[in-house]
Amino acid sequence: MTVLRTLVIAMIVVLAVNLQVGFFSGLAVNGVVPDIALLVVVAAALSRGAEYAAVLGFVAGLALDLAPPADHTAGRWALALVVTGYLAGMVRQDADRSAFVAVLTVAASAFVGTSLFALSGLVLADPGVTVAGALSVIPTAVLYDVALTPLVLPAVAWTLRRTTPMSARWAAA
Repeated sequence: MTVLRTLVIAMIVVLAVNLQVGFFSGLAVNGVVPDIALLVVVAAALSRGAEYAAVLGFVAGLALDLAPPADHTAGRWALALVVTGYLAGMVRQDADRSAFVAVLTVAASAFVGTSLFALSGLVLADPGVTVAGALSVIPTAVLYDVALTPLVLPAVAWTLRRTTPMSARWAAA
């Protein structure tokens, strides 16, 4: 069962990264595509907790960092999604009770993740990152992610819950 869970999670991450850098790149608004990998990490945070989401955030972020046509320093998305996943997991109990809190968690996570990615670009002197550019991209990224929340979050959360061992489901209840 552990191998099956790992394969399902790996397929979700691969699908999210491919959608983000492939399909959604054609639907970019001002150069911003929705952060499908971030939504997967937030779904993991709300379904499985902070530590699990941080590990998944590292894997998904590293996959984004290495996926073509990556033009930034590897590790920036990994850092952003680790922190985002951990922080989103800290509000797990509150988000389970309300869809509004879950959407608010996605909005805050999109803000934090995109801001950390931009900030790391500024610190590393990435020539494509400016303060003005970051300030214009962050609101668009947050709105895009919130708009896709009803499509991505429930499907990923359902899949993650279905792959949780029965003993862990009883312990969480």
